[in-house]
Amino acid sequence: MTNITIIYNIAQKTAMIRKSFIFLEKVSSKKEKSIWKQGVKDWADFLKCKEIKGIAIEKKSYYDRQIKEAQQALMEDNSAYFVGKFPNKEMWRIYDYFREETGFLDIEIDSYGKVILVGISDYYNSNFFVKGANLSKESLEKELLKFKLLITFNGSSFDLPKLKKQLDFDVKIKIPHLDLKPLCVSLGFVGGLKEVERKLNLKRPSHLYGNPVELWKAFHASGDREYLDLLIDYNREDIENLRMIAEKVYLLKAKKIQV
Repeated sequence: MTNITIIYNIAQKTAMIRKSFIFLEKVSSKKEKSIWKQGVKDWADFLKCKEIKGIAIEKKSYYDRQIKEAQQALMEDNSAYFVGKFPNKEMWRIYDYFREETGFLDIEIDSYGKVILVGISDYYNSNFFVKGANLSKESLEKELLKFKLLITFNGSSFDLPKLKKQLDFDVKIKIPHLDLKPLCVSLGFVGGLKEVERKLNLKRPSHLYGNPVELWKAFHASGDREYLDLLIDYNREDIENLRMIAEKVYLLKAKKIQV
């Protein structure tokens, strides 16, 4: 059994999305904890209860309807329903449910800050979009249609704004986006992707700690495909490690809540 499978089996038992009430209107983390303390551990428990302390009867009926909508969304595999429902810092809670339909994205830029490579992976299979070859708004949007959740590292501040800033890459992302960097910071794992990998004991081949900008320069200067392949390998390592980081972060966040 692989490490991924072991982590997946453990995480499945938590089913955090079904234990979450923070997506309900005006339910804060404090009120959510109050609900849990009353023995209401998940959506099914909530719907069974006629009354919940701290929630008016009329509001309870409203919340019931919202929960049933969320249940229907999960049945229909409709992750878009949850866009804007969870606070950004709590979006990790939907990961366990959409794990096998999650896309991990990372970009590389040149010395001018222009996007030269976009890698998107479900961990098992990776696709790469290279400037001057197959990188386009249409190709990226088509690839993203395969997924129900998008995960990046610092994507909110870097990857996604970079894609949107360039006119040809105004990619519309209609699925939930989970940025791992602020989650890592909240758990004490501060730094860039490579530093977080080291802190989480995730290793990569020594030759893949290089500078992608220099690899792109070398490829253009020489035309040698070897440099482009190395750049792609570098990016592949980034996006595949994102899944391992996501798994670890998910379990640590779920453990802290301990519903």
